[in-house]
Amino acid sequence: MGLEEQLRGHMDEALEALASAGELDPALVQGAGYNVEPPRRGGSGDLASNVALVLGKPAKKNPRELGERIAERLRECPDVREVDVAGPGFLNVGFHPPAFHRVLEEVLGSGRAYGRAPAATGERVNVEFVSANPTGPLLVSHGRGAVVGDAIARLLEATGHRVTREYYINDFGNQVRLLAHSVRAARAGKPPPEGGYGGDYVKELAAAIQKHHPALLEPDAEGELMRQCVTLMLDGMPDSELAGIRPILRRMGIEFDVWTSEESLHRWGRVGRTLAELEDKGRLSQTDDGATVFVTGDEDEKDRVVRKRDGNFTYFASDIAYHDDKITRGFERMIDVWGADHHGYIARLKSAIEALGHDAERFEVLLFQLVSLMRDGKPYRMGKRLGNLITLQEIIDEIDEAVGNPHAGRDALRFFYLSRRVDTPIVLDIELAKKQESENPVFYIQYGHARLCSIQRRAKEKLGLGTPRYSARLAARVDHPLELKLLAELGRYPAVLAEAAVGRDPHRMVFYLQGIAQAFQSYYTQLRTEKDAILPSARQMAESGWEADWDREKTLWRLLWVDAIRTVYRSGLELLGLEAPERMTREPEDEEEPPG
Repeated sequence: MGLEEQLRGHMDEALEALASAGELDPALVQGAGYNVEPPRRGGSGDLASNVALVLGKPAKKNPRELGERIAERLRECPDVREVDVAGPGFLNVGFHPPAFHRVLEEVLGSGRAYGRAPAATGERVNVEFVSANPTGPLLVSHGRGAVVGDAIARLLEATGHRVTREYYINDFGNQVRLLAHSVRAARAGKPPPEGGYGGDYVKELAAAIQKHHPALLEPDAEGELMRQCVTLMLDGMPDSELAGIRPILRRMGIEFDVWTSEESLHRWGRVGRTLAELEDKGRLSQTDDGATVFVTGDEDEKDRVVRKRDGNFTYFASDIAYHDDKITRGFERMIDVWGADHHGYIARLKSAIEALGHDAERFEVLLFQLVSLMRDGKPYRMGKRLGNLITLQEIIDEIDEAVGNPHAGRDALRFFYLSRRVDTPIVLDIELAKKQESENPVFYIQYGHARLCSIQRRAKEKLGLGTPRYSARLAARVDHPLELKLLAELGRYPAVLAEAAVGRDPHRMVFYLQGIAQAFQSYYTQLRTEKDAILPSARQMAESGWEADWDREKTLWRLLWVDAIRTVYRSGLELLGLEAPERMTREPEDEEEPPG
C-alpha cells in the first residue's frame, strides 16, 4: 500500500473523528476531494495535502486552524512521525519506516502484478491506430501514431480493460486505383499518372508483380491488381529489401488483433446499409448536382458529401460505416489515434455516430503532433527511397546497425515517441539515439535496469547470495533516508499507471522511470561517498579476513530492496514496450568504481 493510500486512510479517520466530535459536518467529510501528493521542491515531510484548504470554506473555518485540528488527530497515528501545518493550511506529513516497509512487502508480494488491476474488470475498448494508407511504406511520422496507440493499449490492459488493437486498411477508392496505375506505368517505363505514386518502391512493386503475378498487369485485371498491390505493401515483397507494413510494425513490437478492410465494408454492404439507416432518420439530403450529403445538424460544421454525383462513395461514408460496425461489435469505448491534421474530422464523425443513435462520448480521438529528425544538429529531410520522405525502416536499420543490437532502433524510437505529451511536436536526434552513453536518455533508462540486475548477479557470483525472500525482519532494517524515499516512489507506481491510462498519457510512465533512475543514481553516489556500498568491492574482498567486517545482514536487506526497485522498473519498461536488458553493451560498473 503506497504512502498516499495510507495517508488517505489516516486522513479519513481524522476527519471522521472531528465529525463525531461535532467539529465538522459529516456531509462534508464524505467524499471530500482533497489532494495528497509529494511535497513541492523544498517542502518538508514525505507527503503534502490541501485537505484543510478544501474543507475550510464550506466548513466556515479558518483553513490554518482547521489544519491544526486535523494535524492533532494525525499525530495520534503510530505511522505518522510528524505533521507540519504550512502557509495558509497545507499539511506536510512525515512517516515512520514501517509505513515504507509496507510498500516493500506489497511490491515483492505482488511481483509483476504490482500496480495492475485484475483482468477484464474494465471496459471493452477498441484502439485503432496507424491505419496508414497501403500505398507507400510506413514513414517516421506514422511511427509515432503506432507507438502511442500501442502504449495506450498496454496501459489500458494493465488497468483491467479488455483491449482490441485494430488497423483499418484503406484499400478502397481512388488512391489504391492510382497505385495500381502507377505500377503499370513503372513496368512500362513510363512516369506515374497525375496524382500517382513514384519512388523506387513502386518499381520494386511492379517488378514483384511482373515476376510472380504477370497476368495482373493486363488491362482487364485492375481489381485483382489493386488487391495484390495492397497485399504486397502490407506483407512485403519477395526479393526486396523494403519491408512491408506488418513486418515493420512487428519490429517495433506492435501486433494487431484485427485488420479491417475498407473494401470489405463495401463488398458486404455495410456502407450501403449504414447510409440507408441515416436516410431513414432524415440525416441525408440531395444536392442540386445529384450528390448525397450527410446533414450534420451543426451550425459550425457544414454538411458533408457521402456519395458523389457519379455514384462513388466518399471516404467519410466508409468511416461512418466502420465506426458503426465497431459499436455493433460490442465495444464500450472506441479510441482512434490520428495525426493532428485530422482535427477537423472529429466533429463530423461524432455527429454521424450520434445520428445513428449511439453515444458519441464512447468515441475518443487522440491527435499526435509532428515528428522531425535531426542529424549532426541539422534538420534531416531526405530519405533514401522516397526522396523527401523518410521511412520508418531506414531509421530503425540505421540505429540497429550503429549500436549492434536488433532492438536498438525499436527502443530508441519508442522512447522518443513517448517521451513528450502526444500533442507536443518532437525532434528525434538520430546521432544521439545511437550513442551508448548516459547522455542518450534511452540508454540511461535501460542502463538503470541493467545496473540493478548487475548488482543481483554480482551478489550471486561473488558472495553466493541469491535475492532473499521478503521477511519482516529484513524489511525492518531498511532505514537509510534515500532507501525510504525510493520506497515511497515505488508506492506511487499504481497511481502513476492509473493516471497515465485515464489521461492517455504514456509520457507519465517515461518521467516516472527517469525519476526512479535518477533517485537510485543519487543513492548509489551517496553510498560511495559514505563508503557504504551495497556489495563489498573487489578491493575489499582481496584483503585477508574481509568477511569479519562484512555486514551480511545489511547486504541481504539491500538486495531485497534492490529487487523491489527492479520489479517496478521492469514493469514500467514493459508498459512502454522497451526491452528491460539484464546486461548492456557497456556493463554497469563494479561497486568499487565511481558511477559513470
